[in-house]
Amino acid sequence: MTRLLVENVSKHFPTRAEPLVVLREVSFELGEGQNVAIVGPSGSGKSTLLNIIGALEPPSGGRVVLDGQDPAELDEPRLAAFRNRRIGFVFQDHHLLPQCSVLENVLVPTMPAGPTSSEAVRRAGMLLDRVGLQERLEYRPAELSGGERQRVALARALINQPKLLLGDEPTGNLDTARGREILELIGQFNKLGGTVVLVTHSELVTEFASRRLDLVDGRIVS
Repeated sequence: MTRLLVENVSKHFPTRAEPLVVLREVSFELGEGQNVAIVGPSGSGKSTLLNIIGALEPPSGGRVVLDGQDPAELDEPRLAAFRNRRIGFVFQDHHLLPQCSVLENVLVPTMPAGPTSSEAVRRAGMLLDRVGLQERLEYRPAELSGGERQRVALARALINQPKLLLGDEPTGNLDTARGREILELIGQFNKLGGTVVLVTHSELVTEFASRRLDLVDGRIVS
């Protein structure tokens, strides 16, 4: 069963001269429990592709379908709910809320559903324990290392039990040992049927992934 379909996705941005083409008819598909590492030089369009897959920005052409739903067909409220429930994001820059504790940051995606439940708090604690931050629950992001903030971001991405996990350099701020731990957790998500797309320069991540796509000048070349 196809979980994620990326079909002829293109992206261009207007400029004063001619459009800046970032992606050129990118296509691939993944099933439940599958993962892929997207590799390429800076400026090749990797992060733009990840944003389109995550319904953070629309493609200029083509489509992305997740579990039979094209997010481009949804109005903004339903699109926001779709992203929140179906997709987990691990951004390279973390995007943690500086005024919130580690535990509160992980719980943020659960808040649109209403008051935070005891089950959500329990799950957040379990995820933070699995990424080695059980003693940092009340810390603020400024009190954490870059690697610790990245681990908080992964726990936050998994809190709603999404179908699709997207990672932009998910081990970029981690040493090899912590990086392997994060990839092991992502692997467990895979085994439970989750689908994973990782953008990376890391050999550690490409070795972990069962499939690799090379993106060069906006095109898939392998």
